[in-house]
Amino acid sequence: MEKLKLVEQTQVREVPSFKPGDTVNVHYRVREGEKERIQQYEGVVINMRGSGANKTFTVRKISSNVGVERIFPLYSPFISQVDIKKRGKVRRAKLFYLRALRGKAARIKEKARAVSAKAKA
Repeated sequence: MEKLKLVEQTQVREVPSFKPGDTVNVHYRVREGEKERIQQYEGVVINMRGSGANKTFTVRKISSNVGVERIFPLYSPFISQVDIKKRGKVRRAKLFYLRALRGKAARIKEKARAVSAKAKA
């Protein structure tokens, strides 16, 4: 069992901290024959599951009035970077209820940013 944990630790790398409800832009490497390009996938994180090297997250976006979800392995070598666009204010760990909502009802409020004491003065 210790050998398995050692192998998992070699796969884990630094990624930005994000949670369900956050809007992220995932830069994913796509191989098409001999060529490789980076495809961007922007949407709301609705689910995070697993632990260690097996951790995955699900991103949902609306494309041509159709909801599209994609599951990404968090520590995949095909993910070049993850940009956090907005921090969402949610009270659940799994946001599957967004599947039933449309339009403005499917929006997530943005988390208020902390204002430092120096900015107030």
